[in-house]
Amino acid sequence: MEPPTVTYEGRLARARSRMGDLGIDALCLSVGPDLPYLIGYEATALDRLTMLVVPRDSEPVLVVPRLEAARVPDRPALFSVRPWDEIEDPIELVSNQARGASVVAIGDHTWARFVLALQGALPRARFVSASLVTAPLRVIKDEAEIAALSDAAHAVDAIASAIRERPFRGRSEREIHRELVELILDHGHERANFAIVASGPNAASPHHEPGERRVEEEDVVLCDFGGTMNAYCSDITRMFVVGQARSEVADAYEALAIAQEAAVRRATVGTPCEEVDRVARAALDDAGLGQYFIHRTGHGIGMEAHEDPYLVAGNETLLAPGHAFSVEPGVYLPDRFGLRLEDIVVASESGPRRLNIASRDLTEVD
Repeated sequence: MEPPTVTYEGRLARARSRMGDLGIDALCLSVGPDLPYLIGYEATALDRLTMLVVPRDSEPVLVVPRLEAARVPDRPALFSVRPWDEIEDPIELVSNQARGASVVAIGDHTWARFVLALQGALPRARFVSASLVTAPLRVIKDEAEIAALSDAAHAVDAIASAIRERPFRGRSEREIHRELVELILDHGHERANFAIVASGPNAASPHHEPGERRVEEEDVVLCDFGGTMNAYCSDITRMFVVGQARSEVADAYEALAIAQEAAVRRATVGTPCEEVDRVARAALDDAGLGQYFIHRTGHGIGMEAHEDPYLVAGNETLLAPGHAFSVEPGVYLPDRFGLRLEDIVVASESGPRRLNIASRDLTEVD
């Protein structure tokens, strides 16, 4: 599915304009988000090649396995479709469409086997990353994209609120994980992208894989989950504690919440991405917890759960209206506990706009 009012013609025109600016002769896109962004079709990750070839000055052609062709939306004004049969060589078909190109931009997610084969078929071409063309287009979200991100955020907000009333004690991480996956799908997402459930000392590992550990009294439980809804992603992290939180946990969470709030407030148009990261880190340093914050403050979000812009030291990119990103500082004490608080935020001329509105309390549960 896709957000309403998408104008693929405009996106394709902007891509071609950037190709001209960069001296790129052909844009070749396969699996990954760039293809659906430009034409509204997502390639299935198969051993059979699907690839859109966009020459700078002629008609785009989608080379697609015949058994997948029925899935392709009918947009003849935008691109033509060239189905290929099992006895045909799709590399030859793609290289014929790009023949004569001196510079080819290849999709960042394209399988290496296909990239190598195309390099062999086009030995005189120089290959560059398609993100040179597509990333600056995708990083600024328009109103329809922000609406889609907001809808996805509100869906996981509802889940975060619902699980406050569910039992945690005595259940395994995997059981809670499965419940979250079901809730993500039940709340309108086409797919669940991830559902991290980490309890007690396991929460000190930011990307812990849910296992058979059962939640105990006084455990903190980190739940980080999201999916894809109408082509755009959700991502939220909320913290729970069984019974009453120990003072050490409560104090650390209070410091974490202060750090997140400071970072969100700093995420204004014109602020360097690295400055948002610095503000969150400084707040945790002031609380004596800075050494336990071991990852960047945030990542962009859109058709991918992680994309530009990244809120990390060294990224001098200035936040602009339409940038959408997570703000998610964390505190991870090895073998003891871990905490993270995450919301999706959009930069706007009127200030940072949180898309997630679910309670950010350290929630006491049964």
